[in-house]
Amino acid sequence: MSGHSKWSSIKHKKGALDAKRGQLFTKLARDIVMAARNGGGDPSMNAGLRLAIQSAKDSNMPKDNIDRAVQKGVGGGDTDALMEITYEGYGPGGTAIMIDAVTDNRNRTVADIRAAFSRGGGNLGETGAVAWQFETRGVIELSAPGIDPDEVQLTAIEAGASDVSVDGSDVEVLTEPGEMEAVREALSKARLAVVRAEIARVPKLTVELDEKAAIQMLKLLERLDDLDDVSRVYSNADFPEAVLAAADL
Repeated sequence: MSGHSKWSSIKHKKGALDAKRGQLFTKLARDIVMAARNGGGDPSMNAGLRLAIQSAKDSNMPKDNIDRAVQKGVGGGDTDALMEITYEGYGPGGTAIMIDAVTDNRNRTVADIRAAFSRGGGNLGETGAVAWQFETRGVIELSAPGIDPDEVQLTAIEAGASDVSVDGSDVEVLTEPGEMEAVREALSKARLAVVRAEIARVPKLTVELDEKAAIQMLKLLERLDDLDDVSRVYSNADFPEAVLAAADL
């Protein structure tokens, strides 16, 4: 598993445990609201809503919060002003960054994102500037302590995975977007612990950073993640293990 993937996975785990849990729940609820607004409130008929609800459950979001978000999404009202926008930019060391945001004020959001890039040694780019460096894939993170890595890989491939990487007890499974739910279900039935599953922007190639650029990049990604309007941040940065360890990530 690359340094990039490790950062994404550990950020998710930290977000479910640390003092930012309230902000995490707010962002997860907004994802549910948008999915319900766009595709209806029945998860059995709305794959996007099923995924958003499962992501919330993976982060231990209370059921009442989930139900309220679904009802808010189908009820309209103040959710009608919400927009989904993707931003693209450049980070330290020639890295590429993509940001998914949900906002009711486009001007506020772009100003906040531009300020974060400026402070972090990066630049906000135009639409299409870096999108070509990513592809949309299903990403499933597994925790498989004490299990034979070869057995985990075989199980994932038999379930329909297109790629599997193993690093100790951490496993990353990549799928085609439309296959992710079926692969996740098969892995769960095989008694493998699914930590995270989402449709994500996966870099086609990663950029290895030196220590200085890696530290600067981590700070930039943290700033972007902390913005209320930002739902997800993706990059093609590959961080040295020593930098991740020093940052307690």
